Parts: sequence; structure tokens; C-alpha cells
Amino acid sequence: MIEALLDSEYFILLMFPGVLLSIFLGFPVAFSLMGMSLIFGIFGFGSAIGPMLIGRVWDVANNYVLAAVPLFIFMGTMLEASGIAKKLFESMIQWTGRLRGGLAIGTVIMCTIFAAATGIIGAAEVVIGLLAIPPMMARLYNKGLICGTICAGGSLGTIIPPSVVIVVYGPAAGLSVGRLLMAAVFPGLVLSALYITYIAIRCLVRPKDGPGLPREEFGMPIKDKLKMTITSLLPPLVLIFAVMGTILLGWAAPTEAAALGAFGACILTIIYGKMSWTTFKNACINTIRISAMIMLVLTGGTMYTGVFLGMGGGVVTEKILLGFNLSPESMIFVFLFISFIAGFLLDWISVLLIFVPIFVPIVIKLGFDPIWFSVMFLIVIQTSYLTPPMAPAIFYLKGIVPPEVKVTDMFTGVVPYIILQLIGISLITIFPKIALWLPEMMIGFSK
Repeated sequence: MIEALLDSEYFILLMFPGVLLSIFLGFPVAFSLMGMSLIFGIFGFGSAIGPMLIGRVWDVANNYVLAAVPLFIFMGTMLEASGIAKKLFESMIQWTGRLRGGLAIGTVIMCTIFAAATGIIGAAEVVIGLLAIPPMMARLYNKGLICGTICAGGSLGTIIPPSVVIVVYGPAAGLSVGRLLMAAVFPGLVLSALYITYIAIRCLVRPKDGPGLPREEFGMPIKDKLKMTITSLLPPLVLIFAVMGTILLGWAAPTEAAALGAFGACILTIIYGKMSWTTFKNACINTIRISAMIMLVLTGGTMYTGVFLGMGGGVVTEKILLGFNLSPESMIFVFLFISFIAGFLLDWISVLLIFVPIFVPIVIKLGFDPIWFSVMFLIVIQTSYLTPPMAPAIFYLKGIVPPEVKVTDMFTGVVPYIILQLIGISLITIFPKIALWLPEMMIGFSK
């Protein structure tokens, strides 16, 4: 029976439960992927598996686009240390504070801008959470609304460019990182708008969930308010243009734009008087730590997909899926649903590396635009930041909230935002141009 299983073409599918079992037993994701690759590779390729896996490591190390990952992380860590977030938050609440739910709305706007200026998630959520939670708690905002807003807003860095997730996704899917970054701009803004709309409607219906602040707290003359806004908003906007603007206009590749952004973040840190040897050293250490983790997992994922596809796993998976006789549209739904469920149990990079190399080729064969599918997949990955039991966004938040905020507040708080994420995916499904218009327009512009 065992010999029959080994000879079966379906044997390779055991790599999925093998990786999941390893992760649940407590093995690190990277080593789980590498271990399964080695075990199954020995069955499939014998002694040739060693050179094959070494070749996959070399492919990752030799990928020029992935050099953008540490540069974007360094940019984000330097901006975190610059103090720009505090100035930006104070400016936002001057304009939105008097509205019902205004502090939460200002927080989402702040998260959107910060996501566009950093490209990383955890640090942004912690920084903005430390700024936004105390004033919302002091004004007796609903605890679930506070938690949901911080978690969802902080996770916008997954989809809003420049996103480290997109930089990793591109090589895994065999797609242009530049086009993916362009395609994610409007979907990210749509999600931000959905969050703001939800907060405004909720606090209009239930004012006690997010009361407006008294007029005396916003007695600043309009001239001073404008000056404060310009001085706090202009630096990150310049940095956003330096990164995304140069990519959209075709002036720089993602890696070059990331280098420009890292340099710009250093300049801003100097301007704000926060640059020191300790700040620079800590930023470098954090960059090395996070980049090493991502690259190690990416290397394991590359090994995994190399063995899986090399042993015919892609063909077998396609055969099984096509055997259900689903319509192409239903197949897309199945892919997204599988990824959504996987997000309950796995971190984003595991979901990405396990499923993307399998799904994207099938999506292309079905006649769909892979960029369109990828944007929806990226939103699903963002949703995995909010969905328990993994829910990294909740674990980040747990470390900074006061004791009176319970875990149940966090779990119930993210549910409406998960629904908003699904609405966002539905909108992109119905109106693909939300994702495709900007890449098409910029390609035409470059010609």
C-alpha cells in the first residue's frame, strides 16, 4: 500500500499536510518548508535534490528585486524613530476630532498615509496605536471600535504601496513588482474609504461609540491649523512621491525607489532632530532581523514550490480542481476561499509561498488577468492579519493596550473590518478596473 502511494501521482499532495503538521508541532515556518522539500525531494529526485535545493537558494540570493525588502524595512524603521507619526496624528485630529468618531477617522487617515510612507505593518500599528489609543480611551470610545480601527488601519501596509508583501509576492508569482504596486494603489484607498465610511455611519447611529470632541479643544486659528498640517504632511508626501511617484512615472525600478526612500527617511530623521548613532544602529539591527526572517522563509518557500512543481504537483492540483467542473469564476472564488481559511492558521508569508505559485498559473490558463487576481489575493492576506487564532494584528495590539481592554474587545472589534475586507474584494471582482486602470494607464503613459 505504501509503495502504491509512493508511485501515485497524488503522493506529492502530502506536502501540504506535512508542512501544516510541522508548523503545528512548533517547528519554524522556514524549517518546515525546507524539511518537507528535502524529504519529498529525496523520493522524487534522489541524490539530485541537494544541487537542486542549492540552486533554489541561489535564485533567491540572486534576485535583484528582493533587495528592495531590507531597504523598505529600513525606511519604515527610520520613519518610526523620526517622530513624524506624532506630528501627523496631532494634525489629523485637528481636522477630524470634532466629528463623531473623528479620532477613529483621523487614525485611519493617519494609517493610510503612514502605510504609503513605510510599507511595513507591525511597527506602524504599534506606533499609531500608542498615539491613538490614549485619547480615544480618555473620550470613552467603544473599546471594540478602538481595537478594530487600530488593527485594520495598521494592516493597510499589506496592500498600500510600497508594501513589503507585494515585493515578496511578485517573484513568487512571476509577476512585475512595479505593476503590482501600481495595481494596489486604488484598492488600498478603497479599503481606507470603507473603514472611514463604516466609522462615520456607526458613530452617527450610536454616538456613544465615538463622541465628537468639544469645540474648546480645537480653538486653533485656521491659519495655524493649515501651517501645522502642511509642516507635518509635506515630508511624508515628499517621501511617498520619492518612492511610488518614481515607480509610477517609470523613473526608477522598485529597488531603486526603495533605496531613495531609505535615504529620504534618514534625511527626515535628521531634520526632525531624532538622528543619533543609537537610532541608526537600532534601525539597522531591526532591518537585519526582519529581513533575515523574511528571506529565510522565502528561501524555504522557493525550495518547497520547486520540489512541489518539479514533481508534478501543479499538474495534479490543476487536474483535481478542473475535475470539479467549476466555472472559471467559481474557481477564482475557491482559490480566495482556500487562502482565506489558511489565513486563520498560517502567517501571510506561508499562505503566499504555499498557494501563489500554484494558483497564479491556473488563473492565467483560465483567462483571467493575474494582476487582478493578485490584488484580491493580497487583500485576503491582509485579512489574515485580523482573523484569529493567528491574527498578528491582535497580538501586536495586545502589547500596547491598557489592562481594561480585553481580548474579547479585540476579537469582536475586528469582525466588522473583516466584513469590509470581503466587501472590498467583491468590489474589485465586480469592477476589475479598480485594480487594472492605473497599471494600464501608466504603461500607456510610458509609451
